[in-house]
Amino acid sequence: MRMSTSIILTLAIAIAGSSACARRPSASRVNGSDDIASEDAESGAGGGARKQGASSDGREDDVATPAHMTGPTMGPGFPENGPWVSFYGRAAEMSDLARVARTYRIINIDADPGMGNFTAAELAQLRAGGRNRVLSYMNVGSCETFRTYWSTAPASRLSCAANRAAHLGPYEGYPDETWMDLGNADYQALLLEHVAPRLAARVDGFYLDNLELVEHTASSQNGPCSAACRQGGLDIVRKLRQKFPNHLIVMQNATGDVTRLGITGGIPFPLLLDGIAHEEVYAPTHDAGAEAELLAWTAMGLTSRSRHRFWIAVEDYVGSCRNTSAARKTSARARARGFSPYASDESGGQRVVCFWD
Repeated sequence: MRMSTSIILTLAIAIAGSSACARRPSASRVNGSDDIASEDAESGAGGGARKQGASSDGREDDVATPAHMTGPTMGPGFPENGPWVSFYGRAAEMSDLARVARTYRIINIDADPGMGNFTAAELAQLRAGGRNRVLSYMNVGSCETFRTYWSTAPASRLSCAANRAAHLGPYEGYPDETWMDLGNADYQALLLEHVAPRLAARVDGFYLDNLELVEHTASSQNGPCSAACRQGGLDIVRKLRQKFPNHLIVMQNATGDVTRLGITGGIPFPLLLDGIAHEEVYAPTHDAGAEAELLAWTAMGLTSRSRHRFWIAVEDYVGSCRNTSAARKTSARARARGFSPYASDESGGQRVVCFWD
């Protein structure tokens, strides 16, 4: 029998009473070298100190997942595990929408209406009568100057530019982005009451980016994040789930213990999600730490309220859609671990759809 979202929320809160003993993310996952264990203990975002360090080959030590962290998750889940595609250009650049809809069951795009990338009719074509799930990119950890809500917002909200109290500094390597304080109430309101509803009206779910900010420390040079900021990141996702119970929520990157063992509003953070994705696990180089994090999520055995398997995806970058050899190798490695693979050209690009069939 399918449980209602309200029942699931009640059960999740009831079983979340016991505290989790988490490890802090490895140095490769955090921008900053200072110890964040004390911040974890205060904020609840991951909670506690790391049990052991990473092994010499880059793999992290096994840590049992607390019983209250297992499913069912609160979202609808993905009926099919793939194949999937990530594309951030315009419909005209995607070109053959019909072929995309035939080939891919999960389609991640930028459906921000302020960008004008896709019309309602084009989104309907990608959905293919409900066979496919269309997600939209949603930047949570930083704000981009080319978004309409950077400079304008509804009368009752602060735009990103106007909310200077939330600015955490420039995003190194991305001159059009500013890190935002996830614990800032005005920024949360902008995301939850303005940005997310506009996307939810157009697509099946959210593809959350730059939540790796919660893995940073208060002294990180590139995006400092205090305990309140880090807990705020977890809280945003909980509020998003409560506001949109039937939409899919996927978190990109940020797959360390801060999120995997995090608690928000008494609810284990993983139960809020329908899936996770991580960039650059196998290409351009193998990231053993990221792979270990994904395997730790796999070990949780999460399923959705509809009994769908928790989606764990990998997006690797092989330089060109012509690099078939590299794409096949990375995809084979991902599938061997049970991950759903996609290979694109490059991070920050993704304005072309690669067909590997």
